Amino acid sequence: MWKNVEMHMSGFFFSGSSVAKLDDKGRFVLPQSMRYGLVEGGKCEFVIGLGLGGCLAIYRKSVIDKIVAKFQQNQHVAKFQKFFTLFFSTLHQTECDKLGRVAIPATLKSAIGIQREMVVAGVMDKIELWPKEVYDRNLRSLLEGALSEMSLAKMTEEAFALLQDSEEAPKTEATSELNPLYFATASKA
Repeated sequence: MWKNVEMHMSGFFFSGSSVAKLDDKGRFVLPQSMRYGLVEGGKCEFVIGLGLGGCLAIYRKSVIDKIVAKFQQNQHVAKFQKFFTLFFSTLHQTECDKLGRVAIPATLKSAIGIQREMVVAGVMDKIELWPKEVYDRNLRSLLEGALSEMSLAKMTEEAFALLQDSEEAPKTEATSELNPLYFATASKA
């Protein structure tokens, strides 16, 4: 079944969002279109772990392989050791069951505070899992302009500036440790 799916998924990226509910065993149903995007080598296997800004992230195996290869180049750099320990110790290889359900390990569920409802959000090469109340609060704050770090208009402008093919594209750095979605233009030296 999965081999037929994979043939039609070239150029795929994750997008969209939906609300999912955890069952009593800590499982949720992953939307079908997102399951299809995880298929590689005829199998729907993937990795789930801590993501940026207080969410969980589901990565395709090929994406996590690239991340590991890059991180291995710096595995003996002291300033990264705590991050590497946290990141890799919270990665769990898993797959969907026949009904499309994914079990979230208790440690991960507890780490970000998922109770019963969560938002499943497709974000380019990964799927983010957010406690529904946190996702709703972040979205509401952004849309209402309640964030002092940056307005939606400014954030959109800077994100689309990344599409420029020149060296003149502004370099950005995260301004919030809690949510890396908020960026500020780095000062030019």
